[in-house]
Amino acid sequence: MEKSTFTPKFYLIVGLILFGAFLRLMPHWPNFTPIAAMALVGGSFIKRKDLAMIIPVLSMLISDAIIGFHGVMFPVYISFILIVGLGYLLRSGITPLSVAGASLLSSLLFFLITNFAAWSSGLMPYSVDFPGLIQAYIAGLPFFLNGILGDLFYNGIFFGLFYFVTQRFPAFAK
Repeated sequence: MEKSTFTPKFYLIVGLILFGAFLRLMPHWPNFTPIAAMALVGGSFIKRKDLAMIIPVLSMLISDAIIGFHGVMFPVYISFILIVGLGYLLRSGITPLSVAGASLLSSLLFFLITNFAAWSSGLMPYSVDFPGLIQAYIAGLPFFLNGILGDLFYNGIFFGLFYFVTQRFPAFAK
């Protein structure tokens, strides 16, 4: 007999992802957002890979529709999807250390991909050559630091809440 996908645990995870999408609408420091946590939680805990990808992406798309779209959305979503993939890798051994490592790696992926895309689009005031790329990355370092702090914070909150709820309420662990 096949276990149902739509268990209390599934709804807990979806609730965390939707909560993350809602938090993106609140005032926050630049890049201090729950984007990586939404992606890592989805990839780590939603059993069906199609839903593990669709639910976080759709949640982010809905919040982006409210916030507003911009010229480098595609690379943002590519990095987001790669972070969901990191969540798949995390499934085999979720520990505080592995979550912190995946969080830091997701920050780095997001920074490298999105800053490269913004630089290569010509939207940034840097020359479109190697020195210009280095300038763009240097200028983005404060946002990268905020991203690291936000990713560590929200992954700690989301994975911590998941652990707490599944330990405290056994119905959510199944």
